[in-house]
Amino acid sequence: MSISARIVDDFVKNNIEFVTTVPCKQLAGVIENIEASDKIFHIPSNKEDEGIGLCAGAFMGGKRSAIIMQNTAIGVTINTLVTLTQYYRMPLPMLISYRGELGEPVACQVEMAVHTKALLAQLNIPTYHFHEEEDVEELDAILAYTFMCNKPVAILTDATFWKGY
Repeated sequence: MSISARIVDDFVKNNIEFVTTVPCKQLAGVIENIEASDKIFHIPSNKEDEGIGLCAGAFMGGKRSAIIMQNTAIGVTINTLVTLTQYYRMPLPMLISYRGELGEPVACQVEMAVHTKALLAQLNIPTYHFHEEEDVEELDAILAYTFMCNKPVAILTDATFWKGY
């Protein structure tokens, strides 16, 4: 089973019924698997903060949700994460491609990588960083934790995890 299929299987296992995505080359396989799933309703988002709003609406409608995005947009999500998701104790798994680390071919991605973990830490968002393929074994427990504690949780997946760009 591919890593992308495994991620989607863990989403389904944890009753995630709604996923919004912002396009990302690294996460394209996951997005394709979500789109193909008959157990997950998928709505693409134009922007990450808009996607978090869609996930909040799904949560208020009784659905478990998740967002898939790049770390380069963490900055635009801060207000929405704090004043909506955290304030109202909404669980939100955030599968995030961690662009800008070693091997990054696009120079403008590097600057946000320098700030990503610090911003998530400042927001008190539990953060997990997947480097190796076997790290995906933790995803099921991370998702269960997210819904148990009603918090947003970040799962960073870097180029090493995805075997390059």
